Amino acid sequence: MTDRPAWPIDGRDWPNREHSRFLRAGGIDWHVQVAGQGPVVLLLHGTAAATHSWRDVLPLLAAHATVVAPDLPGHGFTGMPADPGLTLPGMARLVDALIDALGVAPVLVAGHSAGAAVALRMALDGRIAPLAVVSLNGALTPLGEEHAAFFTRAARLLVGLPFVPRLFAWRAANRAVAERLLRDTGSRIDARGVDLYARLFRRAGHLSGALRMMANWDLRPLLRDLPRLRAELLLVVGANDRTIAPAKARRIIEILPRARIATLPGLGHLAHEERPDMVADMLLRALQPEMAAP
Repeated sequence: MTDRPAWPIDGRDWPNREHSRFLRAGGIDWHVQVAGQGPVVLLLHGTAAATHSWRDVLPLLAAHATVVAPDLPGHGFTGMPADPGLTLPGMARLVDALIDALGVAPVLVAGHSAGAAVALRMALDGRIAPLAVVSLNGALTPLGEEHAAFFTRAARLLVGLPFVPRLFAWRAANRAVAERLLRDTGSRIDARGVDLYARLFRRAGHLSGALRMMANWDLRPLLRDLPRLRAELLLVVGANDRTIAPAKARRIIEILPRARIATLPGLGHLAHEERPDMVADMLLRALQPEMAAP
């Protein structure tokens, strides 16, 4: 078993493969998918995922916009940065280097789970100036807020044990394990989606990227800075999300009262994979003011 996902093997039938590009930016090698024409929409996946999570959303958006969807640092087919690049500000800086290399300026950013935090950090740091940020079941509050420091220390301890990612990968080599992990999110995704996650979960390097990201994450500065966000913020919440409690969105409203919540009944943490048509429609509606501009 190789450490990192390999494009000739793991990417042989990757969703939207014809739109994949490979380039170097910010000191790491990137896999990114770029499709369509028009206003630019940036899609940022969550922890332990990759571009495959947008497999059905991307074509729907690309009929109306230019869609940019990268594998985040340490995930999928994008290279692993040093630890500073796996902090929230560091990841925001690296994604900014990528979009600068592509020569695009996103007017809409949609982030799923941890990807929503990256999108907001980029906007707050002035790296992007989008019309709106859409948080899809965003991981925007610390895990066990009152015990956040403990969880960070525990994650760092796990990352410091080199066998841990390989142990996780060994366990996930059983497709049933991956299927159960995904089901525990409150979502029911198709067999193709399960197979793609299982393919990545078998690679210790991919899981190491997710674990190191968790170990270096600190969301408290993001919450402190959130009131100065200029972009519109739409919090899309799956009512059946078992990973990020739907009630967490109310915490964000307390900090930024002008943010809006849109609830998706019956959908879980991977709502964009369960109902890509519904999520794509919400994103296109958020993009409408830009599409109507001369």
